[in-house]
Amino acid sequence: MIYNTSEELATRLDSEDPLVRYRSEFHLPLQSNGTPYIYLCGNSLGLQPKSTEAAIKQELSDWQKLGVEGHFHAKNPWLPYHEFLTQAMAKVVGAKPEEVVVMNTLTVNLHLMMISFYQPTTSRNKILIESDAFPSDRYATESQIKMRGFDPETSLLELKPRAGEVCLREEDIEATIEEYGDEIALIMLGNTNYYTGQYYDIHKITKWGHRKGCRVGFDCAHGAGNIHLQLHDSGCDFAVWCNYKYLNAGPGGMGGAFVHERHHHDKTLDRLTGWWGHNKETRFKMRDGFDPIPTTEAWQLSNPPIMAMASVWASLKIFDEVGMPSLREKAIKLTSYLEYLVNTLGEKVINIVTPSDVNQRGSQLSIQMKNANKSLYDYITQQGVIADWREPDVIRVAPVALYNSYTDVYNFYKILKEGIEANTSI
Repeated sequence: MIYNTSEELATRLDSEDPLVRYRSEFHLPLQSNGTPYIYLCGNSLGLQPKSTEAAIKQELSDWQKLGVEGHFHAKNPWLPYHEFLTQAMAKVVGAKPEEVVVMNTLTVNLHLMMISFYQPTTSRNKILIESDAFPSDRYATESQIKMRGFDPETSLLELKPRAGEVCLREEDIEATIEEYGDEIALIMLGNTNYYTGQYYDIHKITKWGHRKGCRVGFDCAHGAGNIHLQLHDSGCDFAVWCNYKYLNAGPGGMGGAFVHERHHHDKTLDRLTGWWGHNKETRFKMRDGFDPIPTTEAWQLSNPPIMAMASVWASLKIFDEVGMPSLREKAIKLTSYLEYLVNTLGEKVINIVTPSDVNQRGSQLSIQMKNANKSLYDYITQQGVIADWREPDVIRVAPVALYNSYTDVYNFYKILKEGIEANTSI
């Protein structure tokens, strides 16, 4: 694709976009003058599908009319409710239906997975993470290390970029695993880094880790819903993600978990258990000992919150209709167009730290401000752009394939350009 900086190009790209009609299926936040914000923050909180309200009202209505009988006689019976989401979620993350479950929230699920898959010994007790992992991942891994009687100072191993660089190099990840693999109990990376937007090849990392006897898991919060994760084919042991970013489940919405099928029949795995992970045939007999469901459902603890799950399902129906291949294709086009436009503004002022290789990024570009100057971010915010600022010096911008247009990207560029020209301190 040959790009230029004309508004006409954005208009043409929108007219040729096969997914353009899905924009109208989402509520766009409005400015005080009634015009939509340029919303480029789906990597933090996805927009609300217009179908969500009706989905939640349906469950409220059934609760009102049926009370406890809604578990069996609601339009969407609550007892098996989480199962209604399974097929669509499996397609989103590239897994078999029996390998995924929608439950809890992201860090809760991460802890549940580490209970099972972080099994340290005296000689093999390290967890490998990125040095710039999302804070919650760091807190979770540190606490798990401490709970097992080890010290994060020696058992938390960090992958760091080379001096003067921001992103990790693939060869350095492999070299670290090769060097320390015999000491690593668990590799736990964010598959797409929240700050840089860099995507790590989960297939390669899993292969390198398993070759050294490590368990391998991923936090897919910034990958689920915008990247072809192919979790089953990757062979990773587990993955967790939230559904409120690209998957539009609402603020604090429920998360998801993947456990590879090879672990489903292993009853020796340590795990925290609850009644919703128990054999469905005998779940209500109450006095039976725990008999895990031979799927990822075994990691469930409690019956799910139906209202929260309804919003996930509403969004997943759209994903099931569109399909990840089409979404990924548009995401690549949107970020490539955005990258071109931003790069015309000159690296002396700003710099994109996200890899230019589309296979090493998702739907986010991280734009680094020279001298950590936040005034440009403040300017674009005042002009109707919703993005986000991450300390110390990055504006994260995420055009989302389901509801962002090429005109959104162009208008963002135009405002960014005006802000640079008006701000002599940048």
